[in-house]
Amino acid sequence: MTDADTFPRQYARTQRLTLGEPRTLTVSADGRRVAFVRSRGGSDPVNCLWVLDVLTGAEQLVADPLVLLAGDDMDDLPPAERARRERAREGAGGVVAYATDGRGMVAAFALAGRLFVAGLVSATARELEVTGPVFDPRPDPQARRVAYVCGRSLRIAELDGSSRELAGTGLNEPTVSWGSAEFVAAEEMNRGRGYWWSPDGERLAVTRVDVDGVQEWHIADPANPATVPAVHRYPAAGTPNAQVHLFVIDLAGHQREVTWDRVRFEYLANVAWSSHGLHLVLQTRDQGELVVMKADPDDGTTAEVFVDRDQVWVELVGGTPNWLDDGRLVMAADWGGARRLVVAGLPVTPPDVQIRAVLGVQGTDVIVACNPVADATVQHVAVWNEERGLELLTRESGVHTAWVGGSTIVVRRVHLGAERASISVLGGTEIANHAETPLVHPNVTLLRLGPRRLATALLLPHDAPADARLPVLLDPYGGPHAQRVVASRAAYLSSQWFADQGYAVVVTDGRGTPGRGSEWERSVRFDLAGPVLEDQIDALHAVAADHPQLDLGRVAIRGWSFGGYLAALAVLRRPDVFHAAIAGAPVTEWRLYDTHYTERYLGNPSRNPAPYDRASLLSDAARLERPLLMVHGLADDNVVAAHTLQLSSALLAAGRPHQVLPLSGVTHMTPQEVVAENLLLLQLAFLADALAR
Repeated sequence: MTDADTFPRQYARTQRLTLGEPRTLTVSADGRRVAFVRSRGGSDPVNCLWVLDVLTGAEQLVADPLVLLAGDDMDDLPPAERARRERAREGAGGVVAYATDGRGMVAAFALAGRLFVAGLVSATARELEVTGPVFDPRPDPQARRVAYVCGRSLRIAELDGSSRELAGTGLNEPTVSWGSAEFVAAEEMNRGRGYWWSPDGERLAVTRVDVDGVQEWHIADPANPATVPAVHRYPAAGTPNAQVHLFVIDLAGHQREVTWDRVRFEYLANVAWSSHGLHLVLQTRDQGELVVMKADPDDGTTAEVFVDRDQVWVELVGGTPNWLDDGRLVMAADWGGARRLVVAGLPVTPPDVQIRAVLGVQGTDVIVACNPVADATVQHVAVWNEERGLELLTRESGVHTAWVGGSTIVVRRVHLGAERASISVLGGTEIANHAETPLVHPNVTLLRLGPRRLATALLLPHDAPADARLPVLLDPYGGPHAQRVVASRAAYLSSQWFADQGYAVVVTDGRGTPGRGSEWERSVRFDLAGPVLEDQIDALHAVAADHPQLDLGRVAIRGWSFGGYLAALAVLRRPDVFHAAIAGAPVTEWRLYDTHYTERYLGNPSRNPAPYDRASLLSDAARLERPLLMVHGLADDNVVAAHTLQLSSALLAAGRPHQVLPLSGVTHMTPQEVVAENLLLLQLAFLADALAR
């Protein structure tokens, strides 16, 4: 921290106060070691690999990128690694991803497209000089060799540094790649990998992805017209997806394709190869059906072992499939009104608890992240056992998650009273967190509003006069898959900064946001506009009824991504309520967003275009009568800049004044420090001007 620090500068410099925090944890199979990455300080963007001895509590530095690269440029990344970081919203450098062997003795990671291996017991690391560039290296479970992706092929590296291609493509297959996740798997299914070792390390299950039928989009760099636009295969709603096959390949390169009805089950959502066998998680394109298939790695045949069907959609749940020691399958499914733990085909947790993820299995115990359906602002770690049922392992207020290995559980906790996260072995050592102390201190009240009990956070300026009339800023995300209203101080830092500039800030999680049961999440089916906007307005009016200092004659809204869509939607369709909007990277036309996400909520536009017509903002352009600022990164390959440019064009055609701020070279993350800092300041200036009119 510097003497001249301001919150926008600190927030940008520390990557939203995340630098210096331990993350990407792995607990060894015997529970004796915890590997993790962490930078040396709250403004240091270079992650090192560390290991904690659970018994002694001692931390050891395993791999320091500055030493291993000896001054070479660590930002010289292969395209696949840049894409992976964008999908993972990863802004830090150094060791940002690694994989371990089955016992947690050896780790492999890539730096600047080069392969490194580390001993987690000896706390030493070295480079394996192999054919590169290296992407997604993973040691086999027996720690004898490392597999990695190089371009469009999968290679095997021996520990002496020799390497060979295991599966690759020729010049006649320019659209085929082996061992990498396709775009929608990485962006929407939380499957960021494309190969899996067998438990004995003698074979691998490897995806073969062909994007020949996926439409080509071009991401240009208008600020540098000599730069050739990047070709991006983007499966927009209603258009073809990549063709994904799975092969079992032995170390000699012999292949056997794993077969299933690929016409019916278009999505390969997950693969797991454990002592219980090779299993696939498959989804239909309409996401109304999910099956777990057990595959025979010798002949490639598959047999169904679990099925989940839903008239709306079936959710993919992190940490599944998994197994108890006796072989019973562990899943999670929306049965009986909530997402419930399912063991051997039977729901075993009550319908008033929402399972958020399966974190691990210890013998006959299943460790889960969950929350009461009535209160999604908190999240706990709990253990289910057939004899004892579901028992909480964390009882304090806050948001908890965990990592599991052997008998060791490491818990991360954030809450409203803490400046930073605590990460500790359950009942034991805390791992040091070097994140900086925020320069703002949230003055936040959590509320439940109206008949729908809308979870809402109200943030007010510190020491504001009791009779002050405050302009209002709504600061939501508001859509599926993300929450803003949680029992965590860190969730409200930027909102409080706006509050400290003289605003009453209102943050609301409405229908469609996660955690509050099946019906709540599914209430946005075929309508991503109506319910989410209605809930923001209802929460605003309910807060104002109890807090007369809120000036409903000066109401603005800002958001990013889905929140950007919601902000633009609000000012276009309800100018009687909203007087200004800042829409960051907004989806303005859902036909331009990807298949897996969009079709889950709106269906397939080639079969039923009506939900897309209702949700599109382009036809609303002529209705704009309030100030609107749209901000978009021109290098965004997720919500492409065409969303903002098409709405801007429609507004211009309708004669409606508006502002567009293009961010050259910026993706969906806006990780650049100067961009992140000044973006907050520019938003504040826009709001002050817009609400003064």
